[in-house]
Amino acid sequence: MDLNSAILRAREHSPFLARLLELEAPLLDGAWTDDPLAHARVDDPDMAVARRLRIERRRVALLVALGDLSGAYDLRRVTGLLSAFADHALDVAIRAAIEERTPGAPPQGFVAIALGKQGSRELNYSSDVDPILLFDRATLPHRERETPDEAAIKIARRATELLQTRDGDGYVLRVDLRLRPAPEASPIALPVGAAISYYESQALPWERAAFIRARAAAGDLALGRRFLVAIRPFVWRRALDYGAVAEIRQISGRIRDHYAQGQAFGPGYDLKRGRGGIREAEFFAQVHQLIHGGRDRSLRAPATLDALAVLARAGWIDPEQAATLAEGYTLFRTIEHRLQMVDDRQTHSLPTSPEALDNVARLHGLADGGALLDLLRPKVEGVAAVYDTLGATDRPAVPGDPQLLETRLSELGFDPADQAARRIADWRSGRYPALRSPAARTALEAALPEMLSSLASASDPYQALIRLDGMLGRLPSAINLFRLLEAQPALAKLLSAILCHAPTLAEALARRATLLDGLIDASALEPVGEVAELATEMVPREAGASYEAVLDHARAIVGEKRFALGAQIIAGTSDPMTVAAGYARVAEAAIETLVAATVAEFAAQHGRVPDSELVIVALGRLGGGLLTHASDLDVVYLFTGDYRAESDGPKPLGAVLYYNRLAQRVTAALSVPTASGPLYEIDTRLRPSGAQGPLVVSLEGFARYQRESAWTWEHMALTRARPVFGSAGAREQVAGIIRAVLEGDRPERDIVAEAREMRAEMARHKPGGGPLDVKLAPGGLVDLEFAVHVVQLVHRTGFHADLPGAIAALEAAGLLPDGLVEAHALLTRALVTFRLVAPDAQLPPPASRALVARALSQADWDSTVASLDAARQRVAAAWAAVSNGKDAE
Repeated sequence: MDLNSAILRAREHSPFLARLLELEAPLLDGAWTDDPLAHARVDDPDMAVARRLRIERRRVALLVALGDLSGAYDLRRVTGLLSAFADHALDVAIRAAIEERTPGAPPQGFVAIALGKQGSRELNYSSDVDPILLFDRATLPHRERETPDEAAIKIARRATELLQTRDGDGYVLRVDLRLRPAPEASPIALPVGAAISYYESQALPWERAAFIRARAAAGDLALGRRFLVAIRPFVWRRALDYGAVAEIRQISGRIRDHYAQGQAFGPGYDLKRGRGGIREAEFFAQVHQLIHGGRDRSLRAPATLDALAVLARAGWIDPEQAATLAEGYTLFRTIEHRLQMVDDRQTHSLPTSPEALDNVARLHGLADGGALLDLLRPKVEGVAAVYDTLGATDRPAVPGDPQLLETRLSELGFDPADQAARRIADWRSGRYPALRSPAARTALEAALPEMLSSLASASDPYQALIRLDGMLGRLPSAINLFRLLEAQPALAKLLSAILCHAPTLAEALARRATLLDGLIDASALEPVGEVAELATEMVPREAGASYEAVLDHARAIVGEKRFALGAQIIAGTSDPMTVAAGYARVAEAAIETLVAATVAEFAAQHGRVPDSELVIVALGRLGGGLLTHASDLDVVYLFTGDYRAESDGPKPLGAVLYYNRLAQRVTAALSVPTASGPLYEIDTRLRPSGAQGPLVVSLEGFARYQRESAWTWEHMALTRARPVFGSAGAREQVAGIIRAVLEGDRPERDIVAEAREMRAEMARHKPGGGPLDVKLAPGGLVDLEFAVHVVQLVHRTGFHADLPGAIAALEAAGLLPDGLVEAHALLTRALVTFRLVAPDAQLPPPASRALVARALSQADWDSTVASLDAARQRVAAAWAAVSNGKDAE
């Protein structure tokens, strides 16, 4: 630390600091650099609050300036200290104002929410503070014969007066209250409930950006934190309105226009508002935080340098761009402090006179003003270049003239181009409800260049455009869709692939266009997490969320995850087998989350049955852990404990009735569509006695039925049974019953004959649906499942809930021919892919066949057809052998 040089420069180039050095010379004795705020405190309880704060402020100004000039403090330490003092002063002023009016009353019910640089702990050397002052009518101390509202306004005025009034000792802080809601009409202190209502329903886009840096800074901090939690959904939205991003860019443009004299770099340049200055580095970070922070909590860093770092780590901005902005921002803020140190003025502009510019440069330790400009110039140019990439596009507008439009579309590969042009003309005319507003058509025109380019990259551009047309015809509003596509060109390309190749996903988008928002995250095209992680994500973060809110939140997450999993196949980022396992984990997490919520909701009314609980057993594809986009969930509901018991709630029920009503609620929670979309079809026909039996049976009844009465087809289903809800102990009980039954504790039956008859009956009633029906057609997955399950039951071995594991075990034991593991994998990949690309099991369009081949790891479509035929022949031969009793004796 070069303190002597710093003091010398302060005396020679800063009249303000030179005066403070004379007034506070004794202050420099001791190790003040470790804790300058404590060193600056005035320990005189008899001194008036305002005077004490003014003296403390000038001491902090001196000590922080010397720490800065000497190199002892970096920018973060400087701004952090200045912000900490502002918090302290604001808190002291609020407490003093309350104490003056209501002596001895607790300082509660009044809070200052810091915005801007105070909120992010980035105050500059001569900053205003921009708090929003809120109060709680129920807890704010007030005098007799005055309302809490009257008291709050008087407290706010007095606290502001204590901070702003100047005398011979200077002032404490300039306080700007204009960032409160509707400042032209609202009081300077607002009831917290009214503020929450405003931000939930009326706030403007720029206010969302302001609250990125909001925090409770002074007064009743607990009240402030409750307020910020309540408005969090207003700030951080999962489905972003890209109009908010556009609005922030417009604010930046208006700042450039308004401060035109400070835009050109040179003497007079405005470090804060100028092109390539502080504000543009801040806005660049905030725009990306608004886009991605609703889904990724790690991006919600208030401070600009921290925000740039986390955005770069998460991959949302280029690391080199982040470094350019961070270096520029750090230098600009440092020179801004030099400007303000000279005369303690709130200025951000470089001096216009050569002498004054030289003075600032020398305060910083440079030779002259020219050296200062040379230091700043490359950083200004770098920040400006990065900021200009926000939303930048070089694509020309799409022609409005019909003939020119048709020519452009023909050049892009749309065939027939004339019909494509007519569709776009329909969009522009506002023919569809989603495009009738001027704002929607403006958003359309902004997105059209990138959107048409993306559609043109599809293998059949015209077909993709037709699917988009159908989607627009069903949307209530298309504004945000077009804004999203304009802002995310890579997403527009993926959308074109979905529209061209995946009618299942296109239909889902037509019902709920916000599904596309889920693909903004880079992680959306990666395998989904484990069940516990997914279940945690499906629970609303807000404490005390209602049952309906839990259902809606979980449905929204499930819809996004399932859509993203399908998109992974279309994008070619995941193996369909991985996607199938992901579908199953999402379903299992949905069961875990929604059933737990339903059980708790039901128990609030009916209590719980003592020493008893609900258990859910997954069968079929869910039990095996491999689902498709369209899979039903095959489940059996059981309950443990005494079936004669009764629940202990205000409206008690007998155990059998209790669990049957609960299971009905669970089925509804998992299947009934809401505004957030549908979930799953629930199939309970595999329960004991089928559709004729009760929806739920006791564990004892289930065991007895499986041991004494179940048919072969029910035992075949049991081979893939797996408990997916219930305590660990209850799951193990169920698993033990299943093991015992499969290993022989069941009636003796002619398994081969019954299975053969059952498969023939199924073929009569549910034949293959088309040439690509790899499930029901001869040699398909059903034949393979029958072969595996018959061999398992006859030989009482190879029991694995997952079919690949079972096949591998039976092949290793010589009970099934080799090659069926590979056949199962190929047919499963095909089934998962066809549910998206060819849901009717008919041949996909030529444009989609290459995608199918890629998903199935085949060289081309001909190879795909040949490989599928070979797999089906192998399966058909295996089933023929098993069904004739040749290999399962």
